[in-house]
Amino acid sequence: MNGGLIDYQAAVVGFAVAFLLAVLLTPVVSQAAWRAGVVDASTEARRLHERPTPLLGGLAILGAIAIPALALGHDHGFWGIIAGAALMSALGAVDDIRPLHPGAKLVGLILIASIPASLGITIDHITLPVMGAFNLGSWQYPVTIIWIVAIANIVNFIDGLDGLAAGFCAIASLTFAILSASLGRVDAAAISAIVAGAAFGFLIYNFNPATIFMGDSGSLMLGYLLAALSIQGVLKTAAAVSLVFPLIILALPILDTSFVILKRLKYRQPIYQADRWHFHHRLANVGLSQRRTALYLYGWCCSLSVLALAIRFVPSHRHGWDPVAIVVLAGLGAFAVGTSLYVIYLLEILKVRHLQALGLMRGRDSAKVPQSERAA
Repeated sequence: MNGGLIDYQAAVVGFAVAFLLAVLLTPVVSQAAWRAGVVDASTEARRLHERPTPLLGGLAILGAIAIPALALGHDHGFWGIIAGAALMSALGAVDDIRPLHPGAKLVGLILIASIPASLGITIDHITLPVMGAFNLGSWQYPVTIIWIVAIANIVNFIDGLDGLAAGFCAIASLTFAILSASLGRVDAAAISAIVAGAAFGFLIYNFNPATIFMGDSGSLMLGYLLAALSIQGVLKTAAAVSLVFPLIILALPILDTSFVILKRLKYRQPIYQADRWHFHHRLANVGLSQRRTALYLYGWCCSLSVLALAIRFVPSHRHGWDPVAIVVLAGLGAFAVGTSLYVIYLLEILKVRHLQALGLMRGRDSAKVPQSERAA
């Protein structure tokens, strides 16, 4: 693509085309999944839906992304991202139809993550505020593969509530599009915008009550794309806080997965074993509906994304801090922290016994504490 205004117009057009394609393709894939019998009819306690729902929605998302994205591509790195997305969606579709062994699935994820890494889409350096940039040398390849596999999995992990993964990926990819454009990474900005458009279009059918699930064919693919685009659009730049951006934007699934893994390790359960310890399960346990749960978590994601954008766009200290910039950053930072603490409160992650141990609650009769709060 040529530089200039045309590139940013391509991002806007790509978003709109991807949105419309997702709206058109999703019902088609839904009918095909029904006829093929690829339906999630599980009655497991960890499931939050109450009726059989077709899977393979990720194939509609892939089509909505690939068609406009292919019109923009021009270098081998770009084609590597799209090829990896297609393979990731195919791997997920196989797992949707006939569940794969966790080991075989992990091998597939590693092999697919190796494609963009082998084509130069790597985390070749890490830039930290004040400390500067650190070149990773040959470590860039394993670090990149681990990053892509990790993000693909954590997005897959949060896909247990109507609309949660689709809404999160829409917010995150739109944020990456804005950041990438501001950093001059117009190709990454355009593809990120396309991913956002496809996710928003799919969300129309996936928000509660969902008429189709994206399945692993969608969650693995979207997680892969978020990881790859965060590298191309943010991590490969010289921005002083480039590492901070993806960690803030992807905080929800990173924290959710970290919390769940620690719980599984605590109770000596396999890391890959499904359970009801995810954030969306805990919010359901305290009485929130699926819609309210999704909206609360969307709000959390938005507050973090706004903070990331503020860090990028508020005038930097190189030009001298002014009172307005300080107030804006402090206010948005406080809002993001406050939102995070409120969600943690709703999740009941901090039990009364934890607060007592910190000296924040004293003299409260433990007999008056609800059993749910005394539980581990």
